[in-house]
Amino acid sequence: MIISRIGALGVVLVVWLCWSSLLTGAEDHITDPVEVKVLRAIRKSLIDPNKNLNNWNRGDPCTSNWTGVLCSNTTLDDKYLHVIELQLLNMNLSGTLSPEIGRLSHLKILDFMWNKISGSIPKEIGNLTSLELLLLNGNRLTGLLPEELGNLLNLDRIQVDENHISGSIPKSFANLSKAKHFHMNNNSISGQIPPELSKLPKLVHFLLDNNNLSGFLPPEFSELPSLLILQTFGVTQVWLARMGLDTISFFLLL
Repeated sequence: MIISRIGALGVVLVVWLCWSSLLTGAEDHITDPVEVKVLRAIRKSLIDPNKNLNNWNRGDPCTSNWTGVLCSNTTLDDKYLHVIELQLLNMNLSGTLSPEIGRLSHLKILDFMWNKISGSIPKEIGNLTSLELLLLNGNRLTGLLPEELGNLLNLDRIQVDENHISGSIPKSFANLSKAKHFHMNNNSISGQIPPELSKLPKLVHFLLDNNNLSGFLPPEFSELPSLLILQTFGVTQVWLARMGLDTISFFLLL
């Protein structure tokens, strides 16, 4: 009888250890609590008439597959999963962009294309030093382009076209040495194109048509090694310097 009880206790102990191990493993694979709070703040600042984000109130963002939230496949040294993509394009969202976005420190893609989001672009986005794609085109954003966006040294593409953005192009954008695509057309951007942007070694597309620009296109732009398409007048201009012609550098921006 005693042996039988010992055996039963042994089975219970083994089962408990296995269950405990499973629980521990599950705890290891959850989203960073800071990022969960950030996502809830983002959700609170948005209006979601189509209820696309209803599942943002249930479970864990990464393990419960919240709409538009993509996470790393494995945990890092901190034992947490991290949000690396936020893809909420074409969901009829309105409201504003929460400054809390700037706390998603592992984010690589921020995509709110083709919604109805208003307000300004939070300067805190400049804290997302891992960001590669900033896609905010086709909304109702207003205000200035934050100087802090010049801190996004890993940025490949910035799309803010089809909004109501005003003010000048920040000189800090000259720091975006990995950027290939600047899509800023169809806004109310004013002033002259900063000559400092001629330092961008990988710039391929520079779209600025249908804005309120003034002055001359800086002659230094003829030295951009990768530039193929420049739009400033409402029409596409193939970069003539690629064919040994630099007269485009002196066109007046109307």
